[in-house]
Parts: sequence; structure tokens; C-alpha cells
Amino acid sequence: MTVHDDELPSRLADIAERGHTVVRGVLDADACDELLDDLARVEAELGTRPADNGFEGRSTLRVYNLLRHGELWERIPVHPRVLPVVEGVLDPGCLVSSLSSVRIQPGETAQPIHADDQLFPLTPPHPPVVCNTMWALTPFTDANGATRVVPGSHTQGKPTFGGDYDTVPALMERGDVLVWHGSLWHGGGANTTDTDRVGIAMNYCAGWVRQQENQQLGLAPALVATFEPRLRELVGYGVYQGLIGHIEKESPEQRLLDVDGTGGMLWDHS
Repeated sequence: MTVHDDELPSRLADIAERGHTVVRGVLDADACDELLDDLARVEAELGTRPADNGFEGRSTLRVYNLLRHGELWERIPVHPRVLPVVEGVLDPGCLVSSLSSVRIQPGETAQPIHADDQLFPLTPPHPPVVCNTMWALTPFTDANGATRVVPGSHTQGKPTFGGDYDTVPALMERGDVLVWHGSLWHGGGANTTDTDRVGIAMNYCAGWVRQQENQQLGLAPALVATFEPRLRELVGYGVYQGLIGHIEKESPEQRLLDVDGTGGMLWDHS
């Protein structure tokens, strides 16, 4: 299922006005179960434990670099109902910045309010350089730690990290996806229930921005060679605007993976 022609403009309008939108029913129950089962496998294999800091959470399990853990995770960055929304916020040259899981366990406190582009040395408001998504594998409720947002804050500059702000929960059913502008003020909520809140953080950045997770060093070239062409581009094996990211006038996929690259160099058209 692809994003509907009449759906994309409304999604982009929501993000422009409020800083976020929720795409409903992206994954069905079976797909959510499949991802939950595989995430449990990965967590067990890695011996995943909570971090000892207030940002990642002292009762939250996170697995980073999920693309190296199996074909199932390769479907998320290129999903046809979500990627076009991200491309509409950034552009088709966007990159995978990070792909990680967030399992907020019972007793977790609220994450500090922040913006995902807060560390970039840019004066707001500025064009979007980050567009992030949260995929609900379990229901996201006010009680179990749904992502909390400050609507419209993407136009208000940078927040004071961890400041006290009026927020609303981004409520979602299983399979829904929250998409937000990287300048939106937000944070994970507190989990006051007795069950986990599980989401997948699929984050993107502009093609000229350094990725949060180093995809080129974190993923073996032999693995990237098995990715579909669009995913190879998204992890950084393409060339942005025919210029940024080339290796001696060749794309990384041409030089390192020995596959045909997409498009030519900027100079070829001059």
C-alpha cells in the first residue's frame, strides 16, 4: 500500500502547521507481532540493558543500528506510506540517520523535552534538516509513555533542554506512525502501567547532514550490497545532488559495491 495522492498534502500541511502528523494503520497486527518477536530476539542476543542516564531512560531498553539485524528491519526505512511524507519534509535525497527500538518499561519517568535538531549550529527557524518517525508496535497511551509533543513548537526556536512545557500525548494504535519535524519539541512519556510501550524510531536527515548513526561504518558493505537500491541510497551509498558523497566522481555503491549507481555527477550536466 502506498501513500494516497490525496493523503500526502494533508500530512505535509499538518507537519508545516503543527510540526507532526500521525499516519494510521501503516502496519497490520501480524507485522507488529513479527517485529516484536524479532526485537525480543535481538534484545536477548545483545543482552540489552537500560542506560544509566535520564535521556535514554533508566527503565528503557534501546537497540541501535537495527539494519544489521535482519531483513525484517530493511522494510521500515523504505515503507511507501511513510517515506514519501519524509521526502516531502526534507527531499528525495534524504538519508537514514538512525534506526533503533525504544521499549519503555513500567516505572520509567518522562524523557526531557528536546528537539532532535537541537545540537545543530543553526539559528531557528530554519529549513528542516531532520524528519523523524516513531512506529507504534504496541498502543501508545497517555499512561504507558506515548511520545509527548508541543504542537507548533517547531517554529519557536530551541527549547531549554528538559524545560517544563505544556505537552500533549501523541496517541496511537498498533501500526500507526508518528512523523515529526526535527525542530518539534517532544519527549517520551512516563510509563505508569504494568506493560511495555514499544516503538521503532526511524529517523532521517537531509542528504547534506551527518547521520546520527554512522551507517557507512556500522553496516558491512557485503550486507549493504544485498539492500534494494533505494535503501542503499538512504544509508549513504548514493550521491546527494550529484555532488555530495562521491568517491573520485563515482557513487559509493559503484566504487565499493560494484553495482550500477543511480544518476551521474553534477558536472556531467554542465
